[in-house]
Amino acid sequence: MAGKGQGPAIGIDLGTTYSCVALWQHERIEIIANDQGNRTTPSYVAFTDTEHLTGDAAKNQVAVNATNTIFDAKRLIGRRYNDATVQGDIKLWPFKVTPSQDDKPMIGVMYKYEEKQFSAEEISSMVLVKMREIAEDYLGTTIKNAVVTVPANFNDSQRQATKDAGVIAGLNVMRIINEPTAAAIAYGLDNKTSSTGEKKVLIFDLGGGTFDVSVLTMEEGKFEVKAAGGDTHLGGEDFDNRMVNHFVREFKRKHKKDISGNPRALRRLRTSCERAKRILSTTALTTIEIDALYEGIDFFSRVTRARFEELNIDLFRKCMEPVEECLRDAKIDKSNVDEVVLVGGSTRIPKVRQLLQDFFNGKELCKSINPDEAVAYGAAVQAAILSGERNDKVQDLVLVLDVTPLSLGLDDFRGVMEVFIPKNTAIPTKKERFWYTNKDNQTSMSFEVYEGENTLSRDNNLLGKFSVNGIPPTPRGVQQFNVCFDIDANGILNVSAEDKTTGQMHKIMITNEKGRLSKEEIEKMVQEAAKYKSEDEEHKKKNEAKNALENYAYNMRNSLNNEKNGAKIPQANKKKIEAALEQAIQWLDENQLAEREEFEDKMKELEGICNP
Repeated sequence: MAGKGQGPAIGIDLGTTYSCVALWQHERIEIIANDQGNRTTPSYVAFTDTEHLTGDAAKNQVAVNATNTIFDAKRLIGRRYNDATVQGDIKLWPFKVTPSQDDKPMIGVMYKYEEKQFSAEEISSMVLVKMREIAEDYLGTTIKNAVVTVPANFNDSQRQATKDAGVIAGLNVMRIINEPTAAAIAYGLDNKTSSTGEKKVLIFDLGGGTFDVSVLTMEEGKFEVKAAGGDTHLGGEDFDNRMVNHFVREFKRKHKKDISGNPRALRRLRTSCERAKRILSTTALTTIEIDALYEGIDFFSRVTRARFEELNIDLFRKCMEPVEECLRDAKIDKSNVDEVVLVGGSTRIPKVRQLLQDFFNGKELCKSINPDEAVAYGAAVQAAILSGERNDKVQDLVLVLDVTPLSLGLDDFRGVMEVFIPKNTAIPTKKERFWYTNKDNQTSMSFEVYEGENTLSRDNNLLGKFSVNGIPPTPRGVQQFNVCFDIDANGILNVSAEDKTTGQMHKIMITNEKGRLSKEEIEKMVQEAAKYKSEDEEHKKKNEAKNALENYAYNMRNSLNNEKNGAKIPQANKKKIEAALEQAIQWLDENQLAEREEFEDKMKELEGICNP
C-alpha cells in the first residue's frame, strides 16, 4: 500500500532507449508528457563541465559530448564485464567501460573536470529520478511509490539490480513486473468490455534494446502467464548498428578514410541512421545527409527499405524463434492464438510485422494499443491496484502474476544442475526437497544455486552459493537437509537449507553474488544521488539568476530606446542608465560561469541605477 502523504503510485517503463511514466488519475491512465511535451523520454544521461543532464537535454547535446553521454545502461545492468554481450557492446559505444575489482562494468566519464565512475544502477537511477520528477511536476506533489518494468527474460541478478536503481533514486519499488505482462494489462483494460470467454493472447514486445514474447490467457480481467521467452539483447539499437557499420564501410570505400575511431562522427552517423530507420517504416527510400562528417567531408547516401531489410534479415528472423518456443512451452498451437499484440517501437518495422503475420498464417495483428506507451500504462494499472485504488475498472483485474524466465536449481556435486523450479513456473512459488551429504564423515557442505536450461551446471549462470559448517560426521547419505527455493512476486529468489539433525537454518537471498551492490554501496550511492540533486538545483538557480539579469538588461535597453519611454527620462539619467546597461551586458558576456550570488548582486546594482 502507498503510504499517506506519499502521493499516488506511478508506473515506470524503464527502457533501453526511451522511458515512459504513467499514473491512474480521473478514472483513467494518464501518460505524462515531459518538460519538452514528449510522452517518452530518452534514457540518456550526460555529464558536462558544469552539470549533469538527463533525458531530452542529454540526447540533444550528444554529438558535441559523445564520450560523456551515457545510453544503453539497461544493457549493462546486472551483468558482468566479461559477458560476451557486454564485450560486443563496448566496441560500439563512445563512452569508456572498465571492470571493477569484482568484474562489474563501470562507466567512466569526465564530470566537472574530474574523472568519475558510475555503475549501470546509478545511471538507471538517474533516469528513474527524471521519470519521477516528470510525474511530480505534473501533479505538484511528492511521489515515493512506483511499479517498474523489466524484460521477461531478465535474470535474477538483473531484477535485483533494477530494484537497487529504484532505491538509489529514492523510490519505493512496490513491484517489479515483466514488460509483456504490463502490456497485456493495458490490452486487457482496453478490451475488457468487448471480451467474453477465455482469450489466448501472444504479446510480441520488440523495443530499443530487448525483445520479449509472452503467451497469456485472459478471462474476465484475470490474467495468467503461460510462458515467457525472448532475448535481453536484441532490439532497435542492433538494427541501427547494422546500418552504422554499412555506412562506415561506404564512407571508407568512397573517401578512403576510416571514421570508426572518431566518436563524434560515429554519433552523428548513428543519429542519422536512427532517423532513417524510422522513416523507412513508412516510405521505401530515404537519404542520409551529414555536413562535414569527418575531416570536413560531407557525406550523402541513399538507403532503401529493401537494403535495410537485407542488412537485418537474420536479426528479424531471430525474432521468430522465441515465438515458436514460447507457444511450445505454453502447449498452445499457433492456430489457437486469438490475438497477437504488438508492443515496442521496433514492431513498426514492416518486415518484422510481415514475418510475424506469415508465421501466424496471415492473421491480422493487433495494433490497437500504443506500442511506445503500453508498458507504462500497464505498470500504472498495477501501481493503482497495489496502492489500494478502489475504482471498479482496476478492482476487477485479478493478475495471476508472472512466470520464471529460467529454470532454477542446485549443483548435485557431479557438475549436473538439479532443477527445483522449472522454467515458466507461475510465481510467487515455493519448492522444497531433501538433500543429502555425498561423502562419508562430511563436516561441511556447499550449496551452489544456478539458473539456466543446460544440463551441466558450468554452462548455466551461477546466482550465488552458501556453506553449512559443523555437520556431525556420519556416513554419506545419512545427514539430511530440507532445501527450499522461494520466489516472491517480484521474481526475486530466496534459498534456504535446514539441517534436520540440528535444526539449524542457513539462508541466502540471491542478492550479493559477484558483481552485485552491497547495502553499504547502495547507501553511498543514495547519498551521492542526493548530492547531485542539490548540485542540479544550485545550477538551476544560477541559470535562473543569469537569465533574470540578462532579460532585465535587454528589456530595460529596449524600453529606453522606445521613443515614448525614452522621452520621459532626463538626458543625464538616460546616459547613466545606458552606460550601466552596456556594462552589465558586457559583464554577462565575459562571466557566463559566474556564481549565483554574483548574478544576484549585479541585478541589485543594476536595479538601483535603473529604478532609484
